[in-house]
Amino acid sequence: MPDRRWALSLELPGLSLPEHESIVRAAEAAGYTDAWSGETGGHDGFSSLVLAAAWTESMRLGTGVVNVFTRGPAVLAQHAAALQEASRGRFCLGIGSSSNVIVERWNGMEFARPRTRVRDTIAFLRAALAGERAGSGGFKLEQPPPSPVPIVVAALRERMLRTAAELGDGVFVNFLPLASVDAVIEQIRTGEAEGSKEPGSSDVLCRFFCIQGDPEAALGLARWMFAAYATVPVYEQFFRWLGYGEAIDPMVEAWRERDRARAVELAPRELIEDIFIIGDAAAQRERLAAYVERGITTPVVMPIPLAAPGTPVSPDTYGQLVESLAPS
Repeated sequence: MPDRRWALSLELPGLSLPEHESIVRAAEAAGYTDAWSGETGGHDGFSSLVLAAAWTESMRLGTGVVNVFTRGPAVLAQHAAALQEASRGRFCLGIGSSSNVIVERWNGMEFARPRTRVRDTIAFLRAALAGERAGSGGFKLEQPPPSPVPIVVAALRERMLRTAAELGDGVFVNFLPLASVDAVIEQIRTGEAEGSKEPGSSDVLCRFFCIQGDPEAALGLARWMFAAYATVPVYEQFFRWLGYGEAIDPMVEAWRERDRARAVELAPRELIEDIFIIGDAAAQRERLAAYVERGITTPVVMPIPLAAPGTPVSPDTYGQLVESLAPS
């Protein structure tokens, strides 16, 4: 079983990258073992980690995650080698297939055969990061990393979960209801067996959206976030696989009709409350512990301040949230 870990998500909306420094340093001092970046419409997945490598001494640093379509495998290998060197061996490369929204609509690339693309990229990276020639073109890093780079694979449904556990060093999951952890872990265990690995040998990471403050205001923000994500095809299919098709149907229909306000209203409260970490700090830590008990080995905590639209969020606000959610 991997060591129990506690991670900070470095996607801190509203803050500039220099403003991350005090928060990252405070997180390490408070006992956070990891920092994992995100990459959607904000900062890229690597820049915050380059800075964090200079700001920290022992934290594991990982991309959570970057996708295998918008960067070629050679470029990913170069990023990984550089960050492993900069962090003195503390880097993990988290990769995933992303979604048609990011790959096709935002970047104008075809989103096709995502599992094959992930498998091929892993094979390329294993060879390249070991200093060998990789791919049909024979790419070779001029300066391979001084130590192996663990590869973590993002996954939602059965086949990708099994592939992640079979070929990766860890599995990164997201928007996971507590009631569905067992179903996801079951697929991971199957993938471990397919890869001739010990059961429970995979690091299982999950990002958690932690909203403190007034419960109804927190629920309102969670409704908007859920509607925006769960209507993206890959996430819609994920929730249908978990058995929530009827619960999300009215919301998805309203979203497709471009009635965003109605879609948010129709977002299923019970499901949202099973995904988002809402309440005071003690209640949030208790709920995170429930996920750990069911098999999440690295909770990735994303503190989300409640603020009026357009209101700047200060580093002090984030600092207080990070401190309140520090591991026991």
